[in-house]
Amino acid sequence: MTGNDLLNQVSRRLHVRIPAAHITGAALAAASGTLISANIKHQPGFGESDLLSLCIYLALAVSLGTWWARRHVTKSIAWLVEGRSPTETEQRSTLAQPWHIAAVSMLGWVGGAIIWSLLTSVSHDAAYTARVALSILLGGLTACGLTYLLVEWTARPITALALAGSVPERRIAPGVRTKLVLSWAVGADVFLLMIGLSFLGRPAQEPPSPAAIWFIIGAGMIAGSLVLYVATRSLISPLLELRRSVGRVQRGDLDVKVAVNDGSELGLLQAGFNQMVLGLRERRTLQDLFGRHVGEEVARQAVEQGVALGGDRREVGVIFVDLIDSTRLAQTRSPETVVELLNEFFATIVGAVAAEGGWVNKFEGDGALCIFGAPVARDDYALRALRAARTIRRELLALAATHPVLDAGIGVSAGTVVAGNIGAEQRYEYTVIGTPVNEAARLTDEAKQRLGRVLASEEVVARAGSEAESWLVAEELRLRGHSEPILVYEPSKAHDVDQPVG
Repeated sequence: MTGNDLLNQVSRRLHVRIPAAHITGAALAAASGTLISANIKHQPGFGESDLLSLCIYLALAVSLGTWWARRHVTKSIAWLVEGRSPTETEQRSTLAQPWHIAAVSMLGWVGGAIIWSLLTSVSHDAAYTARVALSILLGGLTACGLTYLLVEWTARPITALALAGSVPERRIAPGVRTKLVLSWAVGADVFLLMIGLSFLGRPAQEPPSPAAIWFIIGAGMIAGSLVLYVATRSLISPLLELRRSVGRVQRGDLDVKVAVNDGSELGLLQAGFNQMVLGLRERRTLQDLFGRHVGEEVARQAVEQGVALGGDRREVGVIFVDLIDSTRLAQTRSPETVVELLNEFFATIVGAVAAEGGWVNKFEGDGALCIFGAPVARDDYALRALRAARTIRRELLALAATHPVLDAGIGVSAGTVVAGNIGAEQRYEYTVIGTPVNEAARLTDEAKQRLGRVLASEEVVARAGSEAESWLVAEELRLRGHSEPILVYEPSKAHDVDQPVG
């Protein structure tokens, strides 16, 4: 919907609601003027000429007020028709329209009371003139109070656009307290004053008619209910929308935004909610990026426990996976293709490791270091590491059907490491340091020379429980950096198909 269409829609509704408010006030003023002067001898009542005068004046006043309101409002919200954001001055002027329209409307009622007083002061006593003039003012107060509430309610779509770009730090429209006081004045005080006016200047022996008093009470109950309905709806609707939006946030939906369509404390509350959700979205994005960089478990631990340099001893399982002949891959493929192939290669590793509750500590060029048992301790870390190694090998074999160059050696080890944040205060990373890490890397180098491409240390197989049945002794090897030879294992053919990658 264009700004001009919205303006026309709001204008059509106001052309019905504002006259209805003033007709209500006029009917109330006429009834009050008639009833409060009833039962007084030699006191003229509200006759046909009075009714005709009222209708003529009301028609002229409403027509003139409508012309002024259209001209004034159109000038204040020119930004809407032009399809641009309002300036700060235009924003304040737009939000002040309900008060401006209500205030100018009240001037018309004051003028009516003055004209009536001048016309009747010659033929009526001062008490009658005062009672009717005050009745007119009370009717005007009711009409203008309703006008303010109806205009504020009807124009909320325009208010939302005025506040869409920027929300002031302080309210720039009447607050909740003012609206409630106004509602009370229009819905209750006016009718209490009408009852009081029925005694003004009245002879003691000619009390007001009980029927007149009860009529005013009944009218007050009906009018008060209508006024409070309009006022409470204008206050409750934004709160209900906020409550629904809070529920969505509680369910994890952070793509929610409420329209800021009120210049009072409610608008500040709506704007504050949007700012809060924006902050939550940014935090979720940062957590997601953080988790992708360091692993979900490391990110969760950092958020829950904070971070500090240093580490502690952990029993872990370690997998090291390294691509075979990556130099040839880089020489025979474009950089873009190499990146694409590496992403597929690493996606296979990440998926298999995550399925077993491990995490990829780091990507080192064309290799990956995977940890089981840190930062979250696991009793079956060795079993999970060996099972993940077999899964990686099996899935790389499947991937080799379309990408034969993605062949890799896989080394598995286990033992005691120091796990923690390593680096400086300005830049650090969570990692593990220890013999099992070096041993896994050495096993990977040896695995590249073997048909099965997977080798595991004797230590990790010994700690793997039932998973050890899936592994067989391959041979005894002296790994680089080790003073003594160790037994190395590879998956049994009953569990993994050892096919070379072409």
